[in-house]
Amino acid sequence: MAAAGAPDGMEEPGMDTEAETVAAEAPARPLNCMEAEAAAGAAAEDVCAARGNLQPAPAQPPGDPAGRASVSNGEDAGGGSAGRELVDLKIIWNKTKHDVKFPLDSTGSELKQKIHSITGLPPAMQKVMYKGLVPEDKTLREIKVTSGAKIMVVGSTINDVLAVNTPKDSAQQDAKAEENKKEPLCRQKQHRKVLDKGKPEDVMPSVKGAQERLPTVPLSGMYNKSGGKVRLTFKLEQDQLWIGTKERTEKLPMGSIKNVVSEPIEGHEDYHMMAFQLGPTEASYYWVYWVPTQYVDAIKDTVLGKWQYF
Repeated sequence: MAAAGAPDGMEEPGMDTEAETVAAEAPARPLNCMEAEAAAGAAAEDVCAARGNLQPAPAQPPGDPAGRASVSNGEDAGGGSAGRELVDLKIIWNKTKHDVKFPLDSTGSELKQKIHSITGLPPAMQKVMYKGLVPEDKTLREIKVTSGAKIMVVGSTINDVLAVNTPKDSAQQDAKAEENKKEPLCRQKQHRKVLDKGKPEDVMPSVKGAQERLPTVPLSGMYNKSGGKVRLTFKLEQDQLWIGTKERTEKLPMGSIKNVVSEPIEGHEDYHMMAFQLGPTEASYYWVYWVPTQYVDAIKDTVLGKWQYF
């Protein structure tokens, strides 16, 4: 009787393992010349095919922002402004405008640092104005700065200060000493006729011994040389001083005003008489009387666009 075996078409367990063992133990037969050449050709084709499947990375065009790191344009740098709300500002200094973007929640002190990086003007020598003097400890949002706002800056660089030479200072001191020997302006006849009218009833209140920034409303209730009422409006956005009377309003570019002089009114030292020099000589002085003393320094700084040294 024949031994029971596996059905036709099926292999008994272990047959594959035995075949692999035999194949592994069998010595490799040397290839003849034709077989070796065929094998080498097939290998070369495989290498070429593999190389053909490797596509070179596309070159990034020089201006493609995806191929290079993001670079700040300098307008909003230095403030860690990523993710912060920015406003567009026009910073005006020395008759030059600078368009910048700046974080709305940054303080006035941080804005001065930004202005320093743009103009070279040291923060300690800056007077920054937006509807009055910008407080260093308040944010732009707190003082209600809006996008497109114009920020006026006055001040002198270190080089400007160093450019002032000693002989000139001495000459100015001598001139001041000579003026001190002269009769006070308020006693001179041309001014006495206006001051003798007395203090105007509607003049703005004064604060003796204080220095304040310019108010947001015009300075009014004062007299001019002819004894008529006059008001001063400081248009910082236009860099102009408006001198208004009942008859007309003179709109003067601040850069056209050569000098500003003032003197306390005798007996009323909390008010000043002030002159704006509109031409090359003292004959061009436009006199204004009963200016509240707390605004005198702010007027000089704003009109002349530089620091006053006394």
